[in-house]
Parts: sequence; C-alpha cells; structure tokens
Amino acid sequence: MIRILVQSADGSVLASSEHPAEVLLSLDRVYRSGDIIRISGASHLRVQMDQSLPAGEVFLPDQQMTWHVPSGEHRLAYAPGLFDAPRHIISAALVLEAELVRSRNLACNPADLRGDTDFFPHCTANVETRNEACFCARNVIDGLRLNTFHGEWPFQSWGIGAREDAWCLLDLGRPVIAEKMALTLRADFPHDAWWTAGHVVLSDGSDLAFDLQKTGDRQWISLENRTVRWLRLERLIKSNDPSAFPALRQWEVFGRDC
Repeated sequence: MIRILVQSADGSVLASSEHPAEVLLSLDRVYRSGDIIRISGASHLRVQMDQSLPAGEVFLPDQQMTWHVPSGEHRLAYAPGLFDAPRHIISAALVLEAELVRSRNLACNPADLRGDTDFFPHCTANVETRNEACFCARNVIDGLRLNTFHGEWPFQSWGIGAREDAWCLLDLGRPVIAEKMALTLRADFPHDAWWTAGHVVLSDGSDLAFDLQKTGDRQWISLENRTVRWLRLERLIKSNDPSAFPALRQWEVFGRDC
C-alpha cells in the first residue's frame, strides 16, 4: 500500500492518503518551516511533490521517503511562490517492472534535496558557490536544462566557486546498467567560462576521461553499459576564458535497472 502523509513541525498530521498503486493528495496549506511529506510503501515510485514541480522516479531502499519542504534560502532553486500557494497536489505511483528494464534517464530527480536523504538519485559535491541553493549540486538532476542565464529558478546550476578540485557525486542508490550520460553546461556567455575536459569515476572502479566544448547543448559521453551504483565528476579543466565561472546545468545518465 502506497501512502502519503503530510506533517507539521510538531508532528501533527495535516493530510494523508493511501492506495495500492497510485496516491493523489490535495493539501490546503501555505507551507511553513518544518513541514514534512512522508511517502512509503514501495521501492520504486514516480513522485510529484507539487503540481509546479516535474515528476520524477525515485528509489527508496527502505520503502520510505522523507521530504523536508524547502524553506528560507533553499526556495530560490524553485519556482517563485511555489511553497506559498494555498493549495498543493502531491502524487506517488508504482513504477512497473516493465518500466524498470527499459532505457531512461536514471538521474532525473526533481525531488532531490540538499543534505542527507533516504531516497535516490541524490547529488552531493565538495563545493557549492557561496553555499547558495541556486548553485547546489541537487540542481543538476532537477530535470530542467535552461542554461542561458545564472542564478535563481529556472537557471539554477552547480557552481564550483572557482575551485580547481571541485567534484560532484551522483548516487543512484542501487546498481544499474549505465549506457551513456549527457552533460549540459551553463552557457551564460560571456559571464560563464566552460570546462574543456574532465573525468567521470564510476563505482566499478572505471575512470573515464572526456572532452567538452563551448556549447549550451547536451554533450554525450559513453558509459559502455557498465554496472554502477554511483558516478563522480572530477578533474574538470577550465578553459582559458577570462571568466572564473564554469558551471553545470544538468547531468543525465541513461540506462536501466539490473
């Protein structure tokens, strides 16, 4: 049984609903700091945390997901007013076995949050520009590829604060067969620089070098059907452009469950 439960900071239940295959929940509330959405009942779900957020597939190792409603500065990576709306729709549906074995973007998770999570995919990094939500790692798997500007939604990105040792880790939460990946650089030229090359390290021990171009289009890199749980971008080489600001807008990994 899939269940959605919404609680306030003091644990009070604000709304709940359950269904064997698909749960649809409407909530009349302007979100407050500390509000939590809990989803449970299956390992593979397609969730949409709000009608203004894209839907995405999540993996729940313990068949439960805890989603702390973003508050304060964290909201700058989301559509303006999203959490201040008086009504919200939350949904969760089973991902069928037939869907798990087909090729798709395994990285896309608009529900990902900063910090530790109990659901995947999840992105973390060793640096995020000024520790601001507009430049945090979770932005690169939010399903959006708008990249001709920088800053608040819909142009959030992963910014590296001019660090030469920056890395970004994508944890898929379970082994998958990775076919290829696509990187979409932020392309707010001439404000932005770009990376000319980099490496992706995979959980199976592989270390793949790749080249990049000055473009806002997707750039594809083969992952050769390796079985991996996580991938890490590192050793990113900045162009000799005067700008100090290369950034990543979106990271897609295409493949299927094992």
